[in-house]
Amino acid sequence: MGEGTTKNDGFFTKIIDKWRGRVENFKGMSGKDRWKTAKGLLLDNAMIIIIFLAIIVIAILRPRFISAASIINIISLTAARLPIALGIGGAIVLTGTDISAGRAVGLTACIAALLLQSQGYMGKMFPSLAPLPPFLALLIVMAVGALIGLVNGFFVARFKLHPFIVTLSTQLILFGTVLLYLQIGNNGGQTLSGLDSRYIDFVTAPLFRISGIAVPRYVLFSVIITAIIWVIWNKTVFGKNMFAVGSNEAAANVSGVNVFLTIIGVFVLAGITYGITGFIEGARIASSASYTGQNYESDAIAACVIGGVSFVGGTGKVGGVVIGVLLLQIIFVGLNFLSVDQNMLYIIKGLIILLACAVDMRKYLKKR
Repeated sequence: MGEGTTKNDGFFTKIIDKWRGRVENFKGMSGKDRWKTAKGLLLDNAMIIIIFLAIIVIAILRPRFISAASIINIISLTAARLPIALGIGGAIVLTGTDISAGRAVGLTACIAALLLQSQGYMGKMFPSLAPLPPFLALLIVMAVGALIGLVNGFFVARFKLHPFIVTLSTQLILFGTVLLYLQIGNNGGQTLSGLDSRYIDFVTAPLFRISGIAVPRYVLFSVIITAIIWVIWNKTVFGKNMFAVGSNEAAANVSGVNVFLTIIGVFVLAGITYGITGFIEGARIASSASYTGQNYESDAIAACVIGGVSFVGGTGKVGGVVIGVLLLQIIFVGLNFLSVDQNMLYIIKGLIILLACAVDMRKYLKKR
């Protein structure tokens, strides 16, 4: 007990000493340097500051925004969107991106729905196919996601194509695949619904309750996935290689890093997270359609950049991605409280991505 307390005290002491040193350094500056430093801090954190100010304004205008029900809703939405953001975060660390992610989520959600439709549902896609155990269906959609990531990673690593071009192509292929997929059997292109109750419960059953409001089980799934990704990024050779390739691919290659396998590994891992996201979305919405997952990649990219994952490459933290997703969901929920037109959200998302990337590039140029 005493040893643990001492360790915690030492940790917090280091943080306090670090900030104390910064304050003392700031005090010792001339007026001009102080203004320059303060201005730089404001510009570097402009996106987060703007979002926090918006949150404060929304909370004042709509007090229900900070109610228990609203907070749990924000946590649930964050948990649902976090896996895809963590996957795309790895691609961004490699100075790339993945714009096929949303369509991969849509395809895996539809596959999960096919495998887990109730046996007695009148509109069942394949009447003779019995619902699989939910965990087995999860493994299957993870495998499908991994295959999508393998294709993306192979073309990026083998042919040195830009990830934007590769994943743009994959995005179109996946969307066409989903449209054709929904035409087979008895479905006729309709939304897949009538999902097995075991699937719905497996994903959305109450984990616990706060003030009588249920926190869904997929929040725990998201916590576990985040912990696994953190370990991979920070405690494995693969994670170190990923950041090395993102920082300087040529130097990493000379240092003995297998660049080819590292790039493929990052995209395969991303694909697995897309499969998990699709599995969660199918149960969370209780249906899957051709539009499932649409524009999810834009939200994930915005969250990553807000959270400090740099398009310059080699920079990013799992904690930053979590914060980015959380802040983005807070602002979107807040805008709904203000009854902002849903079509306006597309404009706001675009502005957030543009501003976040501009701030990110400013940091890079300042370091140079």
